[in-house]
Amino acid sequence: MIGILTDTTASIPQRLIEKLHIEVVPYYVHRGLETLRDMVDVKPGEFAEWLTGANRLPTTSNPAPGDYFRGLRNLASRVQGVLALTMTSKGSGAYQSCRAAVEMFRERTPDVRVEVVDTLQVAMSQGWVAIEAARAAMTDVGFEDVLNKAREIARNGMMIQTADTLRYLRMGGRIGRAQHLIGSLLNIKPIISMAEGEIVALGTARSRLKSYRRIVDLMQQRVGEGARIKVAFTHVAARERLDQLQAMVNTHFECTEIVISELSPALAVHSGPGTVGVSFFPVP
Repeated sequence: MIGILTDTTASIPQRLIEKLHIEVVPYYVHRGLETLRDMVDVKPGEFAEWLTGANRLPTTSNPAPGDYFRGLRNLASRVQGVLALTMTSKGSGAYQSCRAAVEMFRERTPDVRVEVVDTLQVAMSQGWVAIEAARAAMTDVGFEDVLNKAREIARNGMMIQTADTLRYLRMGGRIGRAQHLIGSLLNIKPIISMAEGEIVALGTARSRLKSYRRIVDLMQQRVGEGARIKVAFTHVAARERLDQLQAMVNTHFECTEIVISELSPALAVHSGPGTVGVSFFPVP
């Protein structure tokens, strides 16, 4: 049996975590003098409500090597191998932290194979990698097959999201290559994605409806009209907005699996309430 380890920024719904036995290591949210474990001490709904009126953004930090080590040890008691999947190394120190933990783990538990994959993704595009790898592992295929599946989903996945503002992303220092949009956005909705592990701007729209249409256009450019896809609809305190986007996506694609996911607080702090998006990949 092969175990799958990832972190809370993957924003995987709890029911799938439990069903697929995925080991999830929490990020940290630092709010004033409080240090909160992402998705453990602080949950998406309550955090988004607090964030709406916050005058100063919390900071976040990736799990320490010791956090990953404990996750590896938890899995080692029931598996013969572990695949650890981190969010993009270009937006966080999680990958390096996880690698340090793996080196310690290998010294103490040399009979359990462990590999680390930098997904170069975030949110449910990272989450899909963990989900599909866990599903492959449950079919009792070999380690290399699970590893190849994870790399395939990471390579083919795409995240697109729109927010009410880039304020949170800028203040959190995660704006990446979308920096040029700052100063030009008032009521304009930014549309962002990931490219080679970095946040990039894919355009803007002047209303939510137009931003959703643009998201669908970008999905069509990526996989083609009518393509079979698995898609996660992600949001920050904006569940009611997903219905409209989901209806548009269903019209243009054959969705073989749909997941609704709230972004974890460690991500929500950078995108802010009102964020809506998709994470998807093509299905052969």
